[in-house]
Amino acid sequence: MAGESRELLAGLGRMIGLASVSSTDPGIDMSNRPVVEFLAEKLDSLGFACEVVQSPSTTGNEKCNLIATYGSGPGGMVLAGHTDTVPFDEHLWSGDPLRMTERDGRLYGLGVTDMKGFFPIAIEAVRSLLDEEFRQPLIILATADEETSMQGARSLAEMGWPRARSAIVGEPTGMRPIRSHKGIMMESVRLQGSSGHSSDPSLGRNALDAMHAVIADLIAFRGQLRERYRGDFFEIPHPTLNLGVIHGGDNPNRICGHCELQFDIRLMPGMEVESIRHEIRRRLAAVTGPLRVEAELVPLFPGTPAFFAREQSALLRAAEKITGHQGESVAFGTEAPFLQQLGMDTIVLGPGNIDQAHQPDEYLSLDMIDPCIRTLRELVAQHCL
Repeated sequence: MAGESRELLAGLGRMIGLASVSSTDPGIDMSNRPVVEFLAEKLDSLGFACEVVQSPSTTGNEKCNLIATYGSGPGGMVLAGHTDTVPFDEHLWSGDPLRMTERDGRLYGLGVTDMKGFFPIAIEAVRSLLDEEFRQPLIILATADEETSMQGARSLAEMGWPRARSAIVGEPTGMRPIRSHKGIMMESVRLQGSSGHSSDPSLGRNALDAMHAVIADLIAFRGQLRERYRGDFFEIPHPTLNLGVIHGGDNPNRICGHCELQFDIRLMPGMEVESIRHEIRRRLAAVTGPLRVEAELVPLFPGTPAFFAREQSALLRAAEKITGHQGESVAFGTEAPFLQQLGMDTIVLGPGNIDQAHQPDEYLSLDMIDPCIRTLRELVAQHCL
């Protein structure tokens, strides 16, 4: 392989080896700082001004974002991605998930597609441009905790930094520009009844019975959301509500005193997280009140809004022209809404395919690398040179 390709692969291999699992379980969660420091060292050697910014953590592990800037002034472009990965089951992998391997035209490793692979490819894309005069800045942004709370990007949006004219989020899209995606909220319904001997139901208030009624109401709500919101630009053209986890009780001969249900909703553009939460809380009270069961709706994370690119987005038009693909819509969420909140013309575009993410033997096809390099290089040249 060419020397520059070997350097790219070496950098990617190093990133794969730096475990940065993001999890709501403190026993599994890890700091992403080693990945951020590796990227900062690499970008600093190329002349970028690197700033490491702390990100709030709920697990006690250190979390941080990297803002690496080349050039100065207003405008410019952000190339953004996240440094964390999902947890993994090592025994389900055919090799070590923290050691990148190459076979059959593919690179295997945890996060190689989602989405550590984007950073070495982006660096390779801009390397040949760095001897030219940058009339507007290029910012490479690496964030924390996208896989759990999106707190890294969320905290930057709250800070109001960084700002540029345009932003590309390099999630795996098969190098097809993405103009819209659904949002997501994950919620927990927690019911508290009272336990008692199962031989006499009047001795307690069964939280599992009450949860049966709650589930029935959520299923009805799901149907109403499907009728209320529709977007034919999505493959699944309506919101979804998935009942994902349920726990309750402690023994078959005791009235169930406590039950918890966790579910998610994939939001369409126009659906506001807090208004949907308010509606669910109202419905929950109406169902559980007559049953004399205490009910609580607890967000598992703040939620991510749906994303829709600007009308007449100049960046989207440029990406469509370069890639030969029209803007598309996807069901998975990204950090794009938070960059858009900062006033940037934002799209999602990156190497790899989302169907490889979050599963054993995650891989990135080698034939994705050169098209990504060429596309990013041209877009950066248009926006920064």
